Amino acid sequence: MTQPAAPDARRATSLNAGWAFAPVELSTDSHWSDVAAAGEHVVLPHTWNAIDGQAGGDYRRGRSTYARVIEAEAPDVETWIEFAGVNSSAEVYLDGRFLASHDGGYSTFRVNVTDGLADGAGTLVVIVDNAKNERVYPQQADFTFYGGIYREVRQITVGREHFALDGHGGPGVIVTPRLDGERAEVALSAAVASTSGGSATGVRFTVDAEATVTVPILDGEANASLAIEHVRRWHGLRDPHLYTARAELLACDVVLDVVELRFGCREFAVDPQRGFFLNGEKYPLRGVSRHQDFEGVGNAITEEIKQGDLALIRELGATTVRLAHYQHDQRFYDLCDEAGLVVWAEIPQITVFLPGATDNARDQLTELIVQNRHHASIISWGLSNEITLAGSGDDVVAAHRELNDLAHELDPTRLTAMANLFLLETDHPLVGLPDVMSYNLYFGWYVGEAADNDTWLDDFHAANPEIAIGLAEYGADANAQFQSVAPEKGDYTESYQALYHEHMVGMIEARPWLWATHVWNLADFGSAGRDEGGVAGRNQKGLVSFDRSLKKDAFYVYKAAWSSEPFVHVAGRRREERAEDVTEVIVYSNQERVVLSVDGVEVGAVEGRRVFRFQVPLTGEHEVTARSGASTDTITLRKVDEVSAASVMPTTSIANWFDEAELPSPAGYFSVRDSLGDIKQSEDGARVIASVMEAVATSRGEVGHGVEIPPAMQAIVDRMSVEKLIKQAGGVSIEHVAALNAQLNLIAK
Repeated sequence: MTQPAAPDARRATSLNAGWAFAPVELSTDSHWSDVAAAGEHVVLPHTWNAIDGQAGGDYRRGRSTYARVIEAEAPDVETWIEFAGVNSSAEVYLDGRFLASHDGGYSTFRVNVTDGLADGAGTLVVIVDNAKNERVYPQQADFTFYGGIYREVRQITVGREHFALDGHGGPGVIVTPRLDGERAEVALSAAVASTSGGSATGVRFTVDAEATVTVPILDGEANASLAIEHVRRWHGLRDPHLYTARAELLACDVVLDVVELRFGCREFAVDPQRGFFLNGEKYPLRGVSRHQDFEGVGNAITEEIKQGDLALIRELGATTVRLAHYQHDQRFYDLCDEAGLVVWAEIPQITVFLPGATDNARDQLTELIVQNRHHASIISWGLSNEITLAGSGDDVVAAHRELNDLAHELDPTRLTAMANLFLLETDHPLVGLPDVMSYNLYFGWYVGEAADNDTWLDDFHAANPEIAIGLAEYGADANAQFQSVAPEKGDYTESYQALYHEHMVGMIEARPWLWATHVWNLADFGSAGRDEGGVAGRNQKGLVSFDRSLKKDAFYVYKAAWSSEPFVHVAGRRREERAEDVTEVIVYSNQERVVLSVDGVEVGAVEGRRVFRFQVPLTGEHEVTARSGASTDTITLRKVDEVSAASVMPTTSIANWFDEAELPSPAGYFSVRDSLGDIKQSEDGARVIASVMEAVATSRGEVGHGVEIPPAMQAIVDRMSVEKLIKQAGGVSIEHVAALNAQLNLIAK
């Protein structure tokens, strides 16, 4: 029987509307009208970097002011304000009185405003700061740190007795299922806060309105256990079944407060030789990473954008998503629970270790786990990403050991994970520190060739058979405006990106021991420090465009590998104009046989997997159609004498010039066509190469500075010619290349 709720039982009200924003720091006792006069009216979510954070170069990082009038809903209640995300630090004031501060831009925090609303209303002022500092992660990374109150804000009203709201932003209730065959034992715990002397008599726990138990409150806590017989397991995409746990705070027959959490019952394990297992079944984790921002919006994203990202991931057929490089919105973890996507969740300890931010890393990890440990989708807590770019000393290792221990203390049921910089030595202590780890490998883009990924991973696996290894990041930038009949590394073409991912899909399939692999990235994203590939302020490694309107050809490489929904996709539709007499038409499909027609006439059929290639003569404008069963796709191709310059990456002219120019290569002397390793054997050559490497390092923006290359990686770099390095870096004028070659021509071999 449903019991009555107390008049002051929990209520949550949106506070997204009615805010004033000023892009300056104002007095903390400012009225709403003062802030509005200095700025504008805004509706949350909001960021002040939606435009400049995506334009390239500097963007405004500093302090800004938000204000809103809030009102108490009733007497003798507690009123809390819940912020789902404020980047990156916040100070909260009510009528000029300081209430709380929070460091960390990606997690929920709450502020008790009860005492300040004694008169019924007040002005809430929030000073938000995303300025550079040495105490709050992140500070140096390949993405924009959008400032603002960019997630929802709610006013929560509860009675004087309620489930705790001050526990690191968590729900106040913990649900921990453990499986034993067809039976699940669900441990339940609730923290109870009371400021009224205490009329609560106990807590009633219920799972799916079936199993139920009422237990007393002891020292502010209630603990219980419920059994689920014939449990239905959460089993990824096949059956993402969720249960609902309900905790009711009771005063005899009256419900004082209620919290509900959805959870799933599942078991998982990682085998270094066989990969990931879910509920005892082999379950390859193959998917993408995701940044939360969106073109023109920054990280102040809507429900529609979240649903759109989920739909793209599902269309790919991915089984996993790495939610990088910070805690994502609660809503997106919910969506992953519902869809059956296995999640790697992580904190923004990234790129450069900050000795002054070790406490902040602990705080952010604590909040990540406490707020999200009920999510069935999450199987690992990421401790850091590429943290060793500027060094990997004892202090870095010690800090990670503490974080690893903290994660296991807060949640002994999940794995700890790390994403290692591809320059980190494979015998470094950090490699074996967490339960599992993955490397971020960019052979075939930043350095080396795509096949070097195969060699590197095979060498690691052979030398470390006891360590589970995965690929946390791999990818290549592509601006869909740029196309090529002969794509090559560094040209930023959609064509090369697709070719690169063709190789990577096959490489991964041949190595089932990779415990998880995540393409970098689902979509292009804002990175203010970048200016490359024809677009400033953007990382273009996405399988889809920044606004999600365009699926690059590489998207369909993965759809062909992972999705079961029949489809065909003819690649190269943005290379409509072609100068070659016979062109290659590439089709991606998850079917076994593809038929190609030109102008309605069948010209060939190919059997295979994922990638189907056809040679098609061009004489004019043609309609090209691929068909497999009921699935079809059509593009238009046009024969031209010369391809439009707009379809060629500006820096690609340098690569073309290399192919055509007759750069001097005198016998017995070096040139740009010699390898770095050979040139470095000469003292004079080594000095020249040092300057070249410094220039190449800048091609990745600020995260390229201060990089130390270990011996194993250096061996790969040394096999590259100066010519290849400069082609890849781009942006080097023909005159500079000629001058460099002239310098090398003076150095005897």
